[in-house]
Amino acid sequence: METIALLQAYWWLLIAVLGAALVFLLFVQGGQSMLYCKATEAERQLMVNSLGRKWEFTFTTLVVFGGAFFASFPLFYSTSFGGAYWLWMLILLSFVLQAVSYEFRRKRGNIYGTRVYDTFLMFNGLVGCVLLGVAVAMLFFGGAFSVTKTNILDVAAPVISQWAPSHGLEAIACWKNLLLGFAVFFLARTMASLYFINNIGGDEAFTSRMRRKALINGLVFAVLFVAFLVVLLTATGLRQMPDGTFVAEPYLYLHNLLGMWWLAVVLLIGVVAALYGIFRAAFDARWRAGIWYAGFGVAAVVVVLFCLAGYANTAYLPSTLDPQSSLTLANSSSSEFTLKTMSWVSVLVPFVLAYIWYVWSKMNAKPLTDEELKSESHQY
Repeated sequence: METIALLQAYWWLLIAVLGAALVFLLFVQGGQSMLYCKATEAERQLMVNSLGRKWEFTFTTLVVFGGAFFASFPLFYSTSFGGAYWLWMLILLSFVLQAVSYEFRRKRGNIYGTRVYDTFLMFNGLVGCVLLGVAVAMLFFGGAFSVTKTNILDVAAPVISQWAPSHGLEAIACWKNLLLGFAVFFLARTMASLYFINNIGGDEAFTSRMRRKALINGLVFAVLFVAFLVVLLTATGLRQMPDGTFVAEPYLYLHNLLGMWWLAVVLLIGVVAALYGIFRAAFDARWRAGIWYAGFGVAAVVVVLFCLAGYANTAYLPSTLDPQSSLTLANSSSSEFTLKTMSWVSVLVPFVLAYIWYVWSKMNAKPLTDEELKSESHQY
């Protein structure tokens, strides 16, 4: 394999890991969507402050995820982020409202009250999760765009990628994309329930209710995800031939999964770990570590999905308007020099992850309780 092909595969794997971390951290959004699910004012305050200690991790990971795409696969960035902008603007709006809400929710002089900002948080919890799932599903089911690289020479309009007038709204309306979107939403709620079990203490009634929510949301997620997996593995995808043309291949992602058998093993391990974390947390009243088992399993499954979308000359962003405009790792990446230079920078990633783990451990040294919250000077 050529050096540039190895670098492209490496950066796609790194993007997959960042995507997995983002999906895990969406428990923040899932928790926000549950603020008014039979919660008392005291419980709601505990939930907001528990999530408030982690929301910046999600926001930062989303930014890094987009930055990694921009640096390593700029044609995808300009095509998707620049063309399907209604989809991405709605996602951005939901996350901006989240940041504003955590900043001003309990600030002195807040004339709107906490209810308005709680509504913003719930909006981010629903819209952010569903639309991020839609955006990921586009890697398999495509978007309405075309790419003409010679347009870069057009002084009047040097725009390489052209999107349909709907500019991403068609992706939101696609039922296949929404299937993954709502699967992500219920996954986020499941992970939030497991997080609250792990992070909030002192109220057995609240913890018991979270265990029931983990079971209910986990079952809904499992049904939606299995349905998405069936649709995906029976779908027709686009594979790039040696001459550069794209050919439609029935059951493409099933063929990828069987051809890269190690991905099937990782997928199986991830599913088992996620189900173990969810169901043991739901039925074992003394066990609080479900977030870590389920989190590992979810991350493994997300990495597998990204690998199925990008490896083996697969079009990771198929075009529904012009199949020959579809994007692969080979035709959308940065130059070999850029990828190689960034690879040296990526050596710092483990140190960043270690720092995040250290800060997380300090924050979660003991479960958050109502008494501890009242003694804190800063509250969200």
